[in-house]
Amino acid sequence: MDRREAAGYRLTNASGGGANVTKEEAQYRVYGYRWIVLLVFIVITVIIQMQWLTFAPIARQARAFYGATAPQIDLLSEIFMYVFLITCIPAAYIINRSGVRVGIGIGAVLTGIFGLTKGIFADSYAMVVASQVGLGIAQPFIITAVTKVAVHWFPIGERATAVGLATLAQFLGMIIVNIVTPFIVTVETVGGVEHYGLQGMLMSYGILSAAGALLFVVFMRENPPTPSGPEGDEERFLTIQGIKHILRHRDMVLLLVMFFLGLGMFNAIATCIDQISEAKGFTSDQSGMIMGLMLIAGVIGAIVIPPFSDRLRKRKPFLVAALLLVIPGLAGMTFAGDYALMLASAGLMGFFLLGAAAPIGFQYGAEVSFPAPESLSQGIILFAGQISGIIFINMMNGLGMIQSMKVFIGLAAVNLLFVLLAKESSRMAGGGR
Repeated sequence: MDRREAAGYRLTNASGGGANVTKEEAQYRVYGYRWIVLLVFIVITVIIQMQWLTFAPIARQARAFYGATAPQIDLLSEIFMYVFLITCIPAAYIINRSGVRVGIGIGAVLTGIFGLTKGIFADSYAMVVASQVGLGIAQPFIITAVTKVAVHWFPIGERATAVGLATLAQFLGMIIVNIVTPFIVTVETVGGVEHYGLQGMLMSYGILSAAGALLFVVFMRENPPTPSGPEGDEERFLTIQGIKHILRHRDMVLLLVMFFLGLGMFNAIATCIDQISEAKGFTSDQSGMIMGLMLIAGVIGAIVIPPFSDRLRKRKPFLVAALLLVIPGLAGMTFAGDYALMLASAGLMGFFLLGAAAPIGFQYGAEVSFPAPESLSQGIILFAGQISGIIFINMMNGLGMIQSMKVFIGLAAVNLLFVLLAKESSRMAGGGR
């Protein structure tokens, strides 16, 4: 018996068969332990996303607690984007060269350490900034590995589903932080003035971060005993070669433009959601629910839509439909003055942008840029979204929240034109990978 099978792997196939297979057949079998690997990856992904947007739904309270301006509080989330620009390519290189256990493990350990320092030194704005820098370094080691984990452990017919579930984890972390955080910030009224306490909330998230890091280190494994598909034997580009290959591919360039606009808009809205809500007269609790519902809809979409893309072996039609239906959702969020309409519009936008366009787009990018490493293709996609996120956040603080949202509607329409120009994934249509 293989040593890794003895350690807890269970060999399965598409029909539920056991381990009595030929050597040739076993080469492309899948293992039940893949779901444990995906689970621990999901847990650490949830946590790092919580750490990213900790202050977004409570921007007003954070301004009062630290005596800071709105741009200073936005910076606590924006730091992740600045740091990502520096670290995403080195992180992709390390993941590709050292594997997912070491690469993601670096991110997990950093998450545990700096999550705790953020809680311990919650009273100090400077120390929270420093902790956010450490957590920002951790993020690309985690979120750029989504497709790499899928390719290591999952067959072609499950990869968009696996990527969808891992993308779901990103949404889940943001859902938790948006809905829960406003309710666990302490409020004390002294002389008719409200004073906010963030220490307990930040320390709770710090302990959760340390526990998640430990869980990852204990249960994560690098590879199954045999490859999940023939790509295990194919040549992989080094980082510089991979970047050149990716940027020479027409459909990948179109995808980068799509994510530059779409992911940038989402990053800006997620960071400034409390200011958008404030401009419309909504409370912080309501802003958390608006963002939370958008993300919950994204979770539902990530569960429902990618399996259809796998089953039909199509990517482009789903991307076109998703980006088309994002537009009315974004328009509703821009012009809605009613809270119920705002919630419905956020849900519509989340379902199609986050639940369909993001996970299917990531997998499409991995397919059209092959044989560049999956972590590299996803890293470059996310890199584009971080640049635009920084640009759009500063635009929102300069131009104004609602006026900037109107600009986003026009950009969403432009984005639809780019996806129409893209071709279907040839590897998916041809049955490869």
